[in-house]
Amino acid sequence: MSWFLASLGMIFAASVVGLLWVRAAAEVWPPPGAPGLPRGLWLSTTLIALSTLTIEWARRARCRPGRPGLTGGLTLTLVLGVAFLLAQTRGWFVLAAADFTATTNLYAFTYYLLTVLHAVHVLGGLIPLTVVTLRSLRRNETWPGHGVVYMAMYWHFLTVVWLVLFAVFRLTAG
Repeated sequence: MSWFLASLGMIFAASVVGLLWVRAAAEVWPPPGAPGLPRGLWLSTTLIALSTLTIEWARRARCRPGRPGLTGGLTLTLVLGVAFLLAQTRGWFVLAAADFTATTNLYAFTYYLLTVLHAVHVLGGLIPLTVVTLRSLRRNETWPGHGVVYMAMYWHFLTVVWLVLFAVFRLTAG
């Protein structure tokens, strides 16, 4: 899992460096007439921050006798992950309604590239998270629950990446 997260980290790092490179080369950033960042980014950030708390709650519950809170923490993480994606989607629609799409300019392209890249990884994480959540419903004390640990690692990674992206967006938005 560490190697997997390191490779994903390199993809996101390269994408952020690309954004910063383009930003440094631009005479004006953001371009005139570009809409501000969607207000929904704050909601997205709150949702993913809460989801990292709920997955951690589940990870810790895995080690307690009877595993109280394990399924609840995983289920809340699933719900918050879906809510994050819905908030992101709404933000994309708001920007598209303002005629700000990935083909508008390089500023828009970099925004969509990074947010969609992250959203795809959140969506990809929801699939194994669903499997782990369903397995936790069995209440089998002999189930080692390694998937919970791996999902927590992945989810914490996604949260850190989002916080970095959010900070970069805020700092480079003008």
